[in-house]
Amino acid sequence: MDFSFSENQKLVQEMAKDFAAKYIAPHVMEWDESQIFPKELFKEMGRHGLMGVLVPEQYGGSGFGYFEYVAALVEISKVCGSIGLSMAAHNSLCTNHILQFGNEVQKNKWLPKLSTGEWVGAWGLTESGTGSDAGHMLTKAEKVGNEWVLNGTKCFITHGKSGDIAVMMARTGDPDDTHAMSAFVIEQGTPGYSAGKKENKLGMRASETTEVILNNCRIPAENLLGKEGDGFIQALKILDGGRISIAALSLGIAQGAFDHALAYSKERKQFGQAISSFQGISFKLADMATEIEAASLLIYRSADLKMRGLPVTRESAMAKLYASEVAVKVANDAVQIFGGYGYMKDFPVEKYYRDAKLCTIGEGTSEIQKIVIGRSILK
Repeated sequence: MDFSFSENQKLVQEMAKDFAAKYIAPHVMEWDESQIFPKELFKEMGRHGLMGVLVPEQYGGSGFGYFEYVAALVEISKVCGSIGLSMAAHNSLCTNHILQFGNEVQKNKWLPKLSTGEWVGAWGLTESGTGSDAGHMLTKAEKVGNEWVLNGTKCFITHGKSGDIAVMMARTGDPDDTHAMSAFVIEQGTPGYSAGKKENKLGMRASETTEVILNNCRIPAENLLGKEGDGFIQALKILDGGRISIAALSLGIAQGAFDHALAYSKERKQFGQAISSFQGISFKLADMATEIEAASLLIYRSADLKMRGLPVTRESAMAKLYASEVAVKVANDAVQIFGGYGYMKDFPVEKYYRDAKLCTIGEGTSEIQKIVIGRSILK
């Protein structure tokens, strides 16, 4: 396997790095502390090709592959996990669902606006009583003439309020039937679609998370994605790619925390020498660097399989599981290396520490990833 970057991939990586330094870094704590979702930033991201990374050029996208996508997402997440999370949700969930399962009319209608950042996308699967148990969702969709009427409440939806368009899963048949769920596209402003409570979160505070309430929400019949009853299978395939996204987000957070900890360990002096010269610190840094490298290899292995159209469920679950747990561990160790300063908001690592935890929960908890991996190796 050759995971070396092409010149084009290096250019994408450098562009994302420069973008993060110019447009994101100066505002990180302002957005975090005030829970501001900087929607205008995403229009600028669209102008830089970061909102339709995987979308072919014919639909207004950048036409890149998963290597470029992972590289760009890592660079953004090194600077701010919140922006990385929103970029991931937009690209790999909403936009990618339409790309993978929409017909040509739907792709031409919605993808150009999503790819250019004119619109920000949301994706809705989770409900308060059915997180990982999506098969028992209560949100219903009924066919009435030439319309679908949706009723129910989704929770933990990224961009649920500020998003311009959402892909929502709803039940079109009986519970426990894997062919009883369908996927629908709903544009913001549609009567019956509204945002509920905005969550006050531990971390990822600049990435908007809200409830979405569907109250007799009527959409045209042509807003159904794919065939009726295919929504559950579609969602599983989308989550395969989504796990690569969260793994890349985790890697960026881990790398960002490590970079700050490494620099600080060289600057901070105790007993007349830099703390990096102490074995306790150097061993900690060695473990962090090794785990980050291992996570990177798992992620790019998954990206390689995804690009070649091969099964990736097990590998993406492994990458997401390992990278997310590494992000938490590395962020924790970074705070420890900073000592008392690591606990202060004047220094960057406390935010990495808060942001990292979501990576072990979102798009399937670590426990769910182990179930997926276990089933794949025991079948």
